[in-house]
Amino acid sequence: MVVDTESTTATVKTRADLQIINEVRTTFTGTFEKYGTKRGRGKKCCTVLMLNICELKTFKPMCDHLWFNRTKGFEQLQLTKGQQVQFNARVKTYRKGSIKRGIPIVYDYKLSYPTKFKKL
Repeated sequence: MVVDTESTTATVKTRADLQIINEVRTTFTGTFEKYGTKRGRGKKCCTVLMLNICELKTFKPMCDHLWFNRTKGFEQLQLTKGQQVQFNARVKTYRKGSIKRGIPIVYDYKLSYPTKFKKL
């Protein structure tokens, strides 16, 4: 969720460029920023933050950042901050928000099933 500093209302920013290629598997590049963790169903999961995600064919920026689960492919690269990574992934929709916590439900786009990792 992006907070508009001009007004006090919160607006939701979707990844419109990813929406265009929804359900398509293609090659992307991104810059590794850091490792993190999240809680998922009672246990901690390791995550990876990638910045400046671009589609490789067109070099078109698709989104400013994405969080991925830290899969075996990411682990094998032994990434350090600022390294460029190339990978294949499928664009999928996911639901954000929570009715119980009063956060509006919206649908956004993510990259799923990342494979074929390569340092650039």
